[in-house]
Amino acid sequence: MARRKRRAFTPEYKAQVVELVGSSGRSVHAVAKELDLTETVVREWVRRAAIDAGRGPVGALTTAEREELGQLRREVRTLRMEKEILKKAAAFFAKENA
Repeated sequence: MARRKRRAFTPEYKAQVVELVGSSGRSVHAVAKELDLTETVVREWVRRAAIDAGRGPVGALTTAEREELGQLRREVRTLRMEKEILKKAAAFFAKENA
């Protein structure tokens, strides 16, 4: 089976699809088939929308929290690299001055 080419969708389009699933009374499968989307991606959009609306499982992160977490993890990784560089530089100069 040939793989689909990866497509990008706007947040507005995702919200419209989630609204269609919620308001039409049709199943996720039917909506996904009608819009030529995979059922998995539509289910994920519906799940993510529920979490963002506060109806998700306990401890689930909202989209904004997930974005912030990713940004903070990148920042921590950068700071750790900088710290290692400074440690190596300090050891180099300490050895040179001794």
